[in-house]
Amino acid sequence: MRTHHGIGWRDYLALCKLKVVALIVFTAIVGMLLASEMPLRFDLLIVASLGIGGVAAAGAALNHLIDRRIDADMARTDDRPLPSGRIDPLRALIFALALCAISTLALYILVNPLTAILTFMSMVGYALIYSVFLKRATPQNIVIGGAAGAMPPVLGWVAISGSVEAHALLLFVIIFAWTPPHFWALAIHRHREYAAVGIPMLPVTHGVDFTRLQVLLYTLILFAASLLPYATRMSGEIYLISASILGMVFVGYALALYRKRQARGLPMQTFGYSIYYLFGIFAALLIDRYVNMMIR
Repeated sequence: MRTHHGIGWRDYLALCKLKVVALIVFTAIVGMLLASEMPLRFDLLIVASLGIGGVAAAGAALNHLIDRRIDADMARTDDRPLPSGRIDPLRALIFALALCAISTLALYILVNPLTAILTFMSMVGYALIYSVFLKRATPQNIVIGGAAGAMPPVLGWVAISGSVEAHALLLFVIIFAWTPPHFWALAIHRHREYAAVGIPMLPVTHGVDFTRLQVLLYTLILFAASLLPYATRMSGEIYLISASILGMVFVGYALALYRKRQARGLPMQTFGYSIYYLFGIFAALLIDRYVNMMIR
């Protein structure tokens, strides 16, 4: 259903990048549950999830606004609400700022001030520092900007505990190491489009073959990072087995991507698996935690 202005609610939802936000909220919820003692405070979990998700959606809308001109020149993005003209930039800006303000205020009042501050700073890191500066300035944009994307489990942890703790930072490290192989696999597939709009993604500036090598090397780093929760006794054998299997499959994809340079479908297959990998790793953390609690 569209309004009398011809703008539908689905267009505003499209601004929010709901699939990305869902992954953000999922990892934040895992952070909350890992930080929680029994019994769980479901009211706090729900409010914190909505607040973190709302700020993330606002950041996604600002990213749409900032990238609307290059989005118009890329086949993957030219039908988004802003480049297609279905939503004008002023409406998108008002929507993003209102959503950010309401969500941040809810986190500040109903969760705790530190969660609100860190969530807002993460949004600024993604929507402004990454989207405005890093994305257009350096081929290492996704590595540096990945710090903002790695914050959700820390935000979830802080929502429950009220402080940044060492185990929360291990979750940060896993997502930080995951981001380059995840995104560069997509960038390999889309490198001609990035080149056409002048975005210095790694396969544009250093070539596709170099990027394939970096995907493999970062996947190996990720594999090592994923074992840290077991090495620090944060998690047990269930997590170790799960992380090892998930990691070996990811390394297999990265190795195939590096070796089979003419296989056109491999970059997107690697990108697709990387999303399942992150869901799997964080689900394994939860399963391991609650199985061990039941055993005790």
